[in-house]
Amino acid sequence: MWEYAPAPESRDIANLRPSYRMFLDGEFVEGGGEPLKTVNPATEEVLAEVSTANSSDVDKAVKAARRAHERVWGRMPGAERAKYIFRIARMIAERARELAVLESLDNGKPIRESRDVDVPTASAHFFYHAGWADKLGYAGLGPDPRPLGVAGQVIPWNFPLLMAAWKIAPALACGNTVVLKPAETTPLTALVLAEIVQQADLPPGVVNILPGAGDVGAELVGHAGVDKVAFTGSTDVGKIIQRTVAGTGKKLTLELGGKAANVVFDDAPLDQAVEGIVNGIFFNQGHVCCAGSRLLVQESVADELLAKLHARVSTLRVGDPLDKNTDVGAINSREQLDKITSLVESGEAEGAQRWTSPCPLPEKGFFFAPTVFAGVSQAMRIAREEIFGPVLSVLTFRTPDEAVAKANNTPYGLSAGIWTDKGSRILWMADRLRAGVVWANTFNRFDPTAPFGGYQESGFGREGGRAGLEAYLDV
Repeated sequence: MWEYAPAPESRDIANLRPSYRMFLDGEFVEGGGEPLKTVNPATEEVLAEVSTANSSDVDKAVKAARRAHERVWGRMPGAERAKYIFRIARMIAERARELAVLESLDNGKPIRESRDVDVPTASAHFFYHAGWADKLGYAGLGPDPRPLGVAGQVIPWNFPLLMAAWKIAPALACGNTVVLKPAETTPLTALVLAEIVQQADLPPGVVNILPGAGDVGAELVGHAGVDKVAFTGSTDVGKIIQRTVAGTGKKLTLELGGKAANVVFDDAPLDQAVEGIVNGIFFNQGHVCCAGSRLLVQESVADELLAKLHARVSTLRVGDPLDKNTDVGAINSREQLDKITSLVESGEAEGAQRWTSPCPLPEKGFFFAPTVFAGVSQAMRIAREEIFGPVLSVLTFRTPDEAVAKANNTPYGLSAGIWTDKGSRILWMADRLRAGVVWANTFNRFDPTAPFGGYQESGFGREGGRAGLEAYLDV
């Protein structure tokens, strides 16, 4: 037996400051809201005090964005906009290590993920959309697509920097200006992105970043000066936003919750499938809207797969997010940890067989050991509700038709996975699964060039790729 030696990344690299201010009209200013304290979920220590916006600040930001759009950004040739966006992409890449450490401190995700996934993909979104800025007329969306105006954007806490890039980059490429509200628990990398925007010499008002709680997001969504609303978050909040903007003429995209099915057939390469299952549900502590939280396994290989899965999950290391050996970091908040715990208890109460990794957990911080439920029925809460944590529900099926029926037995429709050796079966299944993204013999693969989005209670509209441009254009 042997153990990994600790390999912690230095937190000093994050250049953490005791306080941060909101970014409005090209300047960092004190907000009129009550300051919030952002907490490191791995240690429960306060990281920094953050200035928040009030309704007056939202109004100022929207008006600043309107001025910038009408006077500068909306009139600027696409090739010139591209230079700014490309500069932001390059500066994110240059400050990648700093951003990765800060993200792990503020969010709780393992440094390997923030370093190898979040930050590089955020930079890639700006690089990719910089290339579109002067080619919008060739995107197949009409001969003369025009920007919408001011985009109000609200992002979640699970991918703070990546979601900011996901939203801001296409909006800027299409000639819109932005007012963005980061999540209350994870505002820090968005505010460092504001520093990058300022250093890139974007005209004042083109990008505004206003930290705060849900009331700030509601104020932004309901503001009459906003032309486009983009929201990523819970389905319940998405429904409220849809009711708010109904009849206003605002363009809306919603990327909401999910309860993805990861379907494994008896001819699948099981060792490869196990790796995909682990990545599908335990990546980012399960804080992923498209997580493969429902595993559907063909009966004839269910016992073998479950044994392999238990063995693999037992090797996952849970602990310090800044340790490069950590596989599963901290749950983002006490509130989220309580929700996960409650749903897991309901699974046990309803008769599912719980297996939890025997891994040790740190004494401080918000941690939850990777958990797998077998013997799950479709009526159980753990099979129906989004847990948003490192918890997997395993169901079985006998025929492909039964697999399709069970996979589609959900109000969500964001993603799905298929594991089989037969290409024809992949195409047959993908054609029948009601999901916006279907992965084949892999899971959780993202690229700025590929559109992402869902159906049903997972929202509507697409982000990324050529299709994602349409949400920010009048076509």
